[in-house]
Amino acid sequence: MREERAIRRALRVGVAALALTAGTARADLAPETVGQVATLPAPSPHWIFVGDLLLRRAALLDADTGTFLGMLSSSVGPIAPLVSPSSGEIYLPETYYSRGSRGVRTDVVTVYDPTTLAPTAEVVIPPKRADVVNGAGLATVLDDGRFAAVFNLTPGTSVSVIELASRRFAGEFETPGCSLVYAAGPRRIAMLCADGSLLLVSLDERGREKSRLQSAPFFDPEKDPVTEKAVRRGNAWIFVSFEGFVHEVELSGDTPRFAEPWSLFSDAERTATWRFGGAQPLALHEPLGRLYALVHKGGPDGHKEPGTEVWVYDAASRKRVQAIPVGNLVGAFLASQLRLGEGSWGAWLLESLVPNPGADRIAVTQDAEPRLILVSSEAGSVGVHDARSGAFLRNINDVGLYPGVISAPWK
Repeated sequence: MREERAIRRALRVGVAALALTAGTARADLAPETVGQVATLPAPSPHWIFVGDLLLRRAALLDADTGTFLGMLSSSVGPIAPLVSPSSGEIYLPETYYSRGSRGVRTDVVTVYDPTTLAPTAEVVIPPKRADVVNGAGLATVLDDGRFAAVFNLTPGTSVSVIELASRRFAGEFETPGCSLVYAAGPRRIAMLCADGSLLLVSLDERGREKSRLQSAPFFDPEKDPVTEKAVRRGNAWIFVSFEGFVHEVELSGDTPRFAEPWSLFSDAERTATWRFGGAQPLALHEPLGRLYALVHKGGPDGHKEPGTEVWVYDAASRKRVQAIPVGNLVGAFLASQLRLGEGSWGAWLLESLVPNPGADRIAVTQDAEPRLILVSSEAGSVGVHDARSGAFLRNINDVGLYPGVISAPWK
């Protein structure tokens, strides 16, 4: 598997370099006017952010047209912008070093204008925010948009709280044994703990810790841990274990309620070695109540392997209702670099010959006509499907060198 990935990466880089060389040899390109600042229209539900660890940016794309709308540049670590549900402002936790890759460290939450993507303010926070490649659960905006929470890892664990409107660092509280942050109301944060329990921390009106409650364990971290890459359904969070068991946690009351776990796979499917996995393997369309999961065939400990299909479940009945094959995003990217039109004979041949790695990440928009977004870290292309029918709609190419966290924050 590693050898195949190395070959695919080498092929992708080689073809991209060839295309770049061919492009720079042209003499008829019009000179670009630099220094222009465009203004974005009102956001569409089909706008998506796709992060890139190598380019250190989050690209803003229109999934309907394939248009590259703009980007947020950042520094080290995963780039997963947050959008305020009340003001529409964009927030990005960032880390900078005074000498680039070394020197004095400064951590900030930067505020970006949603129409120009220009930074308008920043709040300095303790220089200890977690830098984890997958980017799940590292920061969140609480439900009313007043506070944001950033998870810290030094390796001691704690949470920094920011009051967004006043641009104020509200404080930090320690959370030994518990990690990551999930919004659980206007003044409450949920965290996963090492013993399989859940920690709920309530904040006061100033953003300081008011109270905390830790539940009994709801999964066994030794036998079958859950992935931290959860999705939210109303007042509940859905976690899936490495073995494909779904754990739903209801957080509308004073204490968490845990539903009976259920399996993504039947006994026959488990015998056929279907597994759950990926870097961002879950998505949920809340209005339809549909849960999307990346799956593949393989052996144990494959929870980080990319998926070859997206299986769709009715969250209420807990039944699978659809299976969507993952297209060859690497082949699509290489075809675009060679200027082979999408759907052309040459593109079809290339996508047939190049090994298909599947997808590492998925996301779903939340509107009445939702889009399923698929990304592979092996390719600079994004796949777009109709999330209802599963039909392939288009690929968006040249989105980056190492695509990362996807988010579809607009409804």
